Amino acid sequence: MLFYSTQNKENRSPIKEAVLKGLADDNGLYMPEFIPLLPASFINHLSEYSLPQIGYAVLKNFFCPEISEAALKSIVEEVFDFPIPVKQVTDQISVLELFHGPTMAFKDVGARFLARVLSQFTKGVEKEITVLVATSGDTGSAVANGFLDVPGIRVVVLYPKGMVSEVQEKQFTTLGKNITAIEVDGTFDDCQAMVKEAFLDKTLRSEIILTSANSINLARLLPQAVYYFHAFAQIAKEQQQDTVIAVPSGNFGNLAAGILSKSMGLPVQSFIAATNVNDVVPQYLKSGKLEPRPSVSTVANAMDVGNPSNFVRIQQLFNNNWSEISQSITGLAYTDKQIRATIKRVFAATGYILDPHGATAFSGLEQRLGKGEKGLFLATAHPAKFPEVVEQEIGVRLEIPHNLVKFQSGRKQTVEMHASSNQLKNYLLT
Repeated sequence: MLFYSTQNKENRSPIKEAVLKGLADDNGLYMPEFIPLLPASFINHLSEYSLPQIGYAVLKNFFCPEISEAALKSIVEEVFDFPIPVKQVTDQISVLELFHGPTMAFKDVGARFLARVLSQFTKGVEKEITVLVATSGDTGSAVANGFLDVPGIRVVVLYPKGMVSEVQEKQFTTLGKNITAIEVDGTFDDCQAMVKEAFLDKTLRSEIILTSANSINLARLLPQAVYYFHAFAQIAKEQQQDTVIAVPSGNFGNLAAGILSKSMGLPVQSFIAATNVNDVVPQYLKSGKLEPRPSVSTVANAMDVGNPSNFVRIQQLFNNNWSEISQSITGLAYTDKQIRATIKRVFAATGYILDPHGATAFSGLEQRLGKGEKGLFLATAHPAKFPEVVEQEIGVRLEIPHNLVKFQSGRKQTVEMHASSNQLKNYLLT
């Protein structure tokens, strides 16, 4: 299979080139030239397969034979070695918990998969590879920990100063070794723009081998489709056709993976794109006009994105047909006050603890679900990563998981930088 650029469908590359480059030369994102439809025999018997077996079945059409089938099986066994359970929250709403991995966020799946794929693709490469990534929270910790101590790879994480939670920040600024954290005096959108401009800088690309670990990289995004299939393996078959999935949405890679899974044959009824007040996509779904704007800081910081780069992939999956997109996806946005109120109310009613991002998705299901429909929302991060918000609303001190405790004693090590592409370029070259 080849992968085309969203800027020009004639610009096609094999998977190895697409992963190593991250971004196409014309600034487009890579997309598969076709979406493989998985056999009905597989879809109808999902409950009979383990999570790694599902991962292999979903991903082999994209990565084999460039990666051997044996190597891919080994990779998915290593990546999907933690539980991703579905749990009932109310009679009508269930949750897919994606926070049981090493950094307790959904991005552990994509980051760990990408690290292993890059190791396959860079065998024999003598020059050091620089993985450049922008984060609004959990991407930085997942990527940094996924690549920690990987030989021949250095990781540079850009993040907006003062706009990620203390727990998130500790997870990628205390590691040292081959991980560098750059604290940018700006927003996540500034960080993302700096990364994109670095990839387009011909001088920089000629001097160093540069790749991305954001969800713009296919090897970060594609494995996220796996847990949608795994979720349906845990749902009663008679309920699947009536299931609406709500996805907390910021840069829209997670929702793009969900749409991809439906295109591959998963019988999802529809999706909800739940956002905070950075509601560029919900507004687009109403008007048909995508109008990026500067992001606003919120309690659901991983969704503080005013120019979601992955949304172009969703448009591609629907052949840029706004009518079909708006019929398949409902866009709903919530204020900090509403997000906080949902955390408080759901805990009081059910005892279930939501993080701010999961709370937006839960709210979307409450607002959208009709009679007889079932809702599934994605819990993308452990609530203990946001104690300053969650504890205030539920009135209970959270137990901090071991995976988070181990970062608390570390010393923060960062490079401070203005939102300047030239400054980043000079740093990377030195």
